[in-house]
Amino acid sequence: MTRPSVVTFPAGRPAESPAHRFDAFAAAERVAQALLPDAAERDRLGASPRKELELLRGSDLLPLLNPQEHGGGGGSFTDALLAVRVIGRADASIAQLLAYHYLHLTNALWRAAPEQSAALSRASVAGNWFWGGASNPRDPESRLTAVADGFRLTGRKTFASNAALADRITLRAQLGDGFAVLVVPGDREGVTHGNDWDAFGQRLSESGTITFADVRVDRDEVLGDPAAAPPPRTSLVVPFHQLLIVNFYLGTAEGALAEANRYIRTVSRPWQASNVEKASLDPYILEHYGLLDVELRASLALADLAAERFEAAVARGNDITPDERNVAAGAIYAAKVHSSRTALEITSKIFELMGARATAGHHGYDRYWRNIRTHTLHDPVVYKAREVGNYALNGVITPTPLYS
Repeated sequence: MTRPSVVTFPAGRPAESPAHRFDAFAAAERVAQALLPDAAERDRLGASPRKELELLRGSDLLPLLNPQEHGGGGGSFTDALLAVRVIGRADASIAQLLAYHYLHLTNALWRAAPEQSAALSRASVAGNWFWGGASNPRDPESRLTAVADGFRLTGRKTFASNAALADRITLRAQLGDGFAVLVVPGDREGVTHGNDWDAFGQRLSESGTITFADVRVDRDEVLGDPAAAPPPRTSLVVPFHQLLIVNFYLGTAEGALAEANRYIRTVSRPWQASNVEKASLDPYILEHYGLLDVELRASLALADLAAERFEAAVARGNDITPDERNVAAGAIYAAKVHSSRTALEITSKIFELMGARATAGHHGYDRYWRNIRTHTLHDPVVYKAREVGNYALNGVITPTPLYS
């Protein structure tokens, strides 16, 4: 049977999502439906996702989080999270591109001084900028050195997600005895992209190495005052990162389960001893599909609750307290643990429900598992579970820079 080019996805739109002049949900659905028909083939080729990035640029999703007064979409963080989830149903790599764009843009705007932030936001909208980052905390820190006309940047980072295609790169660098957060153009002289991402999953996520060789950094590209304590709301950057990950994991799980649903109903054959006419009536398939559906529903509910907690924390701005921050972080990390386990389980177990023929290479169903397996290894969920337990038992979330 010929594989249809479009899978019908779950509705997935929150009932209480606020109305904006730009419908991020509809835009994300259009992107997802454009990505899905050749998702398996693009995954096999593993080419740089330049065409996919242009699809994102043309969707108006890149400026979603920029304020309307700057020409942006004026969307909520919930809108951005849902857009990432919807695109994840079709292509986890491209969902990651969009997720990390939102992360690095937000980090820059929150770190910058107010006038600097507004200028960056307006320029980003005007140029339809795509944002990347280079701040892997497990690598040696990049170094920023003051010179007569500004600064010079040197360093090398792995897992520099989005950076190879980014118009602007947000990164952290050592400056004297402290640190600075800065923004540099992705094509500035001295910036070199390794183009060496070679994992078996997330193959289109542009997560290779980046090198900074005596790169010029202007004074206005250093965000805020490096000598001052960071604005309190920047304590929400890492939880936001984690919540973005939750949503592209769940989008991937939704996409995998939707594919399994279609395949079981239209392609799978009943087992000889099942005594049923269709695979979709096999009691074992019904039970196990039902259990996967239950786990997914639970994970989605945790993710939506975490988004509510995050929005409430963001609304506090720089008046947020550590306890208020941890209420949001605790909900997000619980969702992270559950979504990681759920996505791994669904993307693996769908094969037991679909049958041996579903492993044929032309289907490309293995990409769902490969994508989740690859990304979850970069952020060990066992440590997130420990944080959830510590918060539940002791009311404490142990700060780990760029992780918790």
